[in-house]
Amino acid sequence: MLEIRNLSAGYPGNPVLNDISLSIPHGAVTVIAGPNGSGKSTLLKALAGILPATGSVRLDGLELLTLPARELAKHVAFLPQNRTVPEITAKNLVLHGRFPYLSYPRRYRQEDHEKAEAAMKKMGVWDLAGRKLATLSGGQRQKVYIAMALAQDTPVVLLDEPNTFLDIAHQLQLMDQARALAAEGKTVVLVLHDLSMALECADSMAVLSQGACLFQGSPEETFLSGHLDRAFQVQVQRVQTPDGWKHYFSGKTIL
Repeated sequence: MLEIRNLSAGYPGNPVLNDISLSIPHGAVTVIAGPNGSGKSTLLKALAGILPATGSVRLDGLELLTLPARELAKHVAFLPQNRTVPEITAKNLVLHGRFPYLSYPRRYRQEDHEKAEAAMKKMGVWDLAGRKLATLSGGQRQKVYIAMALAQDTPVVLLDEPNTFLDIAHQLQLMDQARALAAEGKTVVLVLHDLSMALECADSMAVLSQGACLFQGSPEETFLSGHLDRAFQVQVQRVQTPDGWKHYFSGKTIL
C-alpha cells in the first residue's frame, strides 16, 4: 500500500496541495481525476520527489520523502505530462530509465539492455529502437517515453496524462497495459482527463479539487458520490449497454 498522509506541496509562493491523505493499493490501477488546476500533476511530482513536500508518503512502511533522489527512483517511476525531445534514439531514451541502477562509470549492463528491450516490446515500439525521437510521430514518442518508465522497473508507476497523442485504439491498449502492470503487483497511478475511460477502466479513483481530495473509492462509489459532478460542474450520467455501463456528460450542475 502507498500511504499518503497530510501531504502538502506546491511552488514558492503558490501552495497547490493542502493536507492530502490517500491510500493507494498495490496491484490496482488508480486514476487521479479533477479539473485543471486541482493539483493532479503536483501530486504526482511530489510523490516522485520532483517537488518539495511536507507530510508522509510510505510505501509498505518505507518513508519515501526522506530518500535520496537516486534511491527514490528505484521505487517510483514518473512520466510527466510535458517533455523535451532530445536528439537521441528511441532505445537510448528508454535506457535512461536504468540510470538509478548504474554505478560509476555509467555503463549499461546486459540486464539494462534486456529491461529496455522488454519494455519497448511491451509498448510495441521495439522496431523503432534505432530511430531518432525527432523522426517519430507524437503517438510513437509517447509510447517510447512510457517504455522508459517501464524500464525503470519500480513497484510504483506514475503516469501523467499518458494518453496524450495516442489514438483511441492505442489509448485502450495503454489501459490494458496498465492493468497488466497492476496484475504483476505494481502500484499504477494515472492522471486522466477522460472521465469515461477512468470510470470504465480504473480499479479505484481519487477526485481532487482546489488542492484537496474530495473523495476516494471505486469507480462505482465515485460515480454515485456525486463528487465528479461537483468537481467538474457537469452532470455525469450513464447508460447500461451489453458491454457494461457507458458514461456521458451533460448540462451544468447546480452548485
